Amino acid sequence: MGAGHMDMSRYMEMFKRHNEISRVVEDIPGGVRTTTESKSADLTAQLQAHVSSMYAHLDQGTEVMCMSQSLPVLFGHAGDYRRRLTLTSTGVIAEETADDPALTEAIRAHAREVTGFMNEGMPAMMQAMMGPGAA
Repeated sequence: MGAGHMDMSRYMEMFKRHNEISRVVEDIPGGVRTTTESKSADLTAQLQAHVSSMYAHLDQGTEVMCMSQSLPVLFGHAGDYRRRLTLTSTGVIAEETADDPALTEAIRAHAREVTGFMNEGMPAMMQAMMGPGAA
């Protein structure tokens, strides 16, 4: 269980370069559609590899232990919601939907959390590691 060395290296690089990443989250029926992109070819490749790896972990049931507060719920219900990943020339489009309203909210909470990581970089990661209510 847990993120491998490559996963962790990717996380750290994306956090360091968060200002080179753009992200749009749209609420759709039952979940979200996220578009995450970069003008940098190497960062685009990292985004694509990261999301592909996370979806593989979900499909295989190999939970990734990381700084996310919302991700454990998604791993616990990986078979209960739908995921569709589209690789684009500049990043990824991910659609995640569920029929269960509580799972839909968990999907949306994770999308908001990841957007916070992309907007704030390392400070958001450190806050997440310290847990809710930490200042």
